[in-house]
Parts: sequence; C-alpha cells; structure tokens
Amino acid sequence: MLDLRLTRAARPAVQLRRLLVAAASAGTGFLLLSCLGYALKRPEAAGSGALRLAWCVVPVAATVYLALAVARTDPGTRPRPGLSAIGLGPARLMAVSALVTALSTTLGSLVALSLFLHLRGDLTGLPFDGAAASFLAAGKSLPLAATLTLLAVVPVVATVAVALALRPRDPRPVTRPQRRYLPFVRQAGGPAMGGRTAGGPAASGRTGEVEAAGGGGTSGEGTLAAAAPATVIDPRFTSPSLTAKADDDKGPGDTPAGLPWAVALVAAGLTAQAYAGRTPPTPAFTFTTVPTGAGLFLLGWLLTAVGLVLAAPGLTHLCGRLLQCARPGALRLLAGRGLMAEATRIGRPLGILCAVTAAGYAVTTLYDSPGRPFGPLSALGALVVAGCAFATLLTVAVETRQGRAETTDALLRLGAPATVLRGAAALRAVALLAFFAPLTLAIAALAAFPLTR
Repeated sequence: MLDLRLTRAARPAVQLRRLLVAAASAGTGFLLLSCLGYALKRPEAAGSGALRLAWCVVPVAATVYLALAVARTDPGTRPRPGLSAIGLGPARLMAVSALVTALSTTLGSLVALSLFLHLRGDLTGLPFDGAAASFLAAGKSLPLAATLTLLAVVPVVATVAVALALRPRDPRPVTRPQRRYLPFVRQAGGPAMGGRTAGGPAASGRTGEVEAAGGGGTSGEGTLAAAAPATVIDPRFTSPSLTAKADDDKGPGDTPAGLPWAVALVAAGLTAQAYAGRTPPTPAFTFTTVPTGAGLFLLGWLLTAVGLVLAAPGLTHLCGRLLQCARPGALRLLAGRGLMAEATRIGRPLGILCAVTAAGYAVTTLYDSPGRPFGPLSALGALVVAGCAFATLLTVAVETRQGRAETTDALLRLGAPATVLRGAAALRAVALLAFFAPLTLAIAALAAFPLTR
C-alpha cells in the first residue's frame, strides 16, 4: 500500500512523464500488433512480415530508453535519510521504480490493444468506413498467445531495464589484493628476487634476529632501514587504481573518452552510405532477400548513428570549453563549466536525438516522391521514435537540474542573482543548439546525398 501511495501522490510533472511513457508504449504496442495483422492478412509474405517486425526494434528501444530516463528522475523513489527505517531501503525503492514502470507500460499496451480492436471492428463495427481493415486483418480471429506476447514485450523489457539500472550498489570501492610477480618485479632496495637483500641469506637471518631482540642498537636500526625498502615495488609494475571515477561523475576538467573512435565510426558510416549509392537499386526488399546496396546503406546508417551517440559527450565538453574562451565573464564561465561537468549525462540523449533527426531527414528524402508516400504506420513509427528521443532529452535535462540543486542553492545563499542562473541555463541551451544543429544537418545532407543521385 505504501508503494501505491508513493506512486499516486506524485507531482503533476512526474505524472506527465509517466503518461509520456504510457503513450510511447501504446504507440509501440500498436505497431507490434499491426505487424501481427499484416502477417494474418498476407500469410504468403512471411519475409515482408518479418522485416516489419524487425523494424519495430527501433521504437521498442526508444520507448525503453525513455522509461529508464523517467525512472531515474522520479523523486519519490530516490533514496533519502530515514526511509530505510520504515522499510524503504535501496532495494525496495528499486522495486517501486520497476513497479511504476510496469504499470505505465502495461497501461500503454492496454490502450494499444483497445485501439487495435476498435479499428478492426471487433468492438463497435468498422470505423472510418473500413479504411484500416487492409492492414489490420479485419474479420480474422487474433491468436491469443501471439497477441499477449507482442503486448508484453515493452513492459517486460522496460521493467527489467529499470531494475538492472537502478539496482543497489555498494558505494565503497572494491579493493582486491595486489598481484606481485616476484620474478619480474624490480624492487627499490635490491635485485629482482623478493625477500633478498644485498647481504644474502645471512643478512636476512640477522634481520630476523634483530627484530626478535627488539632492535635497540644502532646496527639494528641500520639493518631494519636497509631491509625496509626491499618490500617496496616499482610503481611501473603496479596495477591502475580501482577507484577511478565513472563517466557520469567526471569533473569539469575530465574529457569524455571515445571521441576519436566516434569520429572514425561516423566517417566509416558515411563512406559505406556513399558506396551503397553507387549500386543500382533493386525493387525487391524483403527480410530474407535484402539487396546488397540496401544492406550496406543500413550498415552505414548504423555506424553513423553509433558514432554520433559516442561523439556527443565529447562534443558537449568541447562546446563548454569554447564558451569559456577569450576572457569569459561570470555568465559564460558558469555556463561553460556546467556543460563540461554534465557532458556525459546530456551528451548521450543529445547524440540520440541528432541521430534520429539525421535519419528522419534521410528517410524524408528517400520517400519524397509521389509513388512512395508515407503510410500511417510509418508516420506513427517516426512519431514514436522522434517523440521518445526529444522527451528523453528533456527528462535528462530535468535530472541534471535535480543533480545540481545543491550547487544552485549554495550560489543563491552566496548572493548570486537568480537571473544569472537562468541566463546560464539559457546560454547552455543556445550554445548546444548552435553547435549541434549545423553538425546534424551536415551529416544528414551527406548521408542523404547518395539517395538523391
């Protein structure tokens, strides 16, 4: 009951984000059910039906990513002091988050099922003069097992993803015993073999005698001082520290890794798409017989999208560094340091949004002809993916604002005007838009250029 009260007694903004997850789940569930309707209507076109089902992986992934971002920003399931005393520890709060995600996505799946049955005419007759009967298999009975399986995909995957991402972790760093490779370790006080000093075994024996006697004499102190460096290992052979900071916890001076590899992936993807544009197009495009040019073009798009997602944190960090160039004032310095500190957290959803925008531009160019218009299901899929990407970016922005709430309160207590903080936030948004908008348009134009020739 306490879990349900925490879920119900949330702020309107939190409930709105949960409704966005339910809407995305409804759109994705309707797309999955439409694939089932297509398979029932045309059982001979198994390859085309499998291809439609494979394309649904993209909206499913977008919906799960949105659900994970919403679960991270839920203030009701955030660990706070005193909650463990009433039974709401980290594991219980993780279970509450998973339960809220399951309820939101299940609600969306039920809405999708109701809309699907209504358009098929199973509830109140065929609406819209039977316009949707051609791709929803109106008049044919739906297999119960297949329907339930497709509707359970989004709730199950989203719930498992939230549970794995928010599982309790030990904040203490894991310390493992240091490995010492004695035959290959050069010690600071003697030869490579450990435990031996310049005096050999006899010196070791004398050292043991002095330690047993208490080491009161001067010779004992000298022997101990000579034997102590024998346990020091050359730092060149030690393992790196295990307490390295995670990507989300990096400070303003730490540059996110992976930018060179991301640029290489984007270049490889654009090259693959340019090479795919040289092959003559073929009309057949099914899951079982994918044309060579189409497969290479999809591979190029996948490499380009992955490269954009990996490059976005580093580019965000670079954008924050550029804001602080040429003798910055307090406003530019605050905005730039904020971008550098939040580069990894903001960069990933920003890169996903850029990849979705570039893909949408290329698909619009591909379908910009009278003979290949957008269908209702294609438009729904594009709306779900684009809406999830944009909503995820806004949700991560809310999470970032919650993360720097203590810093904002400290600045306000020190006398910083609230207009300066709002101006810094606006400057960060304008800088990201001015940096990533031309980059996204350039990559989209280069990717769509082979399709226009």
